[in-house]
Amino acid sequence: MPRNLDEKFSDRMSTAAKARTEMLAKAKARAEEARKKLEETADERKAVAAAREERARQKAEEKRLAAEAAERARIEAEEAAVRAAEEAKYEAERKKREEAEKMVQLLAEQKAARDARYAARKDRQKKR
Repeated sequence: MPRNLDEKFSDRMSTAAKARTEMLAKAKARAEEARKKLEETADERKAVAAAREERARQKAEEKRLAAEAAERARIEAEEAAVRAAEEAKYEAERKKREEAEKMVQLLAEQKAARDARYAARKDRQKKR
């Protein structure tokens, strides 16, 4: 389609220059919007990463606390087992001593009874 014949070369050049500046302005505006959007998404990503790191740190802290609690429970269980073993050993020694004392007392009673029978027999023999 033919252009207007009354249009001059300089008019066409100025129109083309205007069109180029308008396209450049549009591109700058789009680039600025994209930069702002990129900054917003970068901030969002930073926030998400910070939240993820915080959750990981909290999880690690909880895991550390759980490990400490398990270690304390294990140590307490070991100490309780040692105490129970010592108490059982003490109780066994006490029972052994009691049985030995009973045996000594029984032997003493048996000896006393034997001595009494012997003395009674001697007395009977003297009386004859």
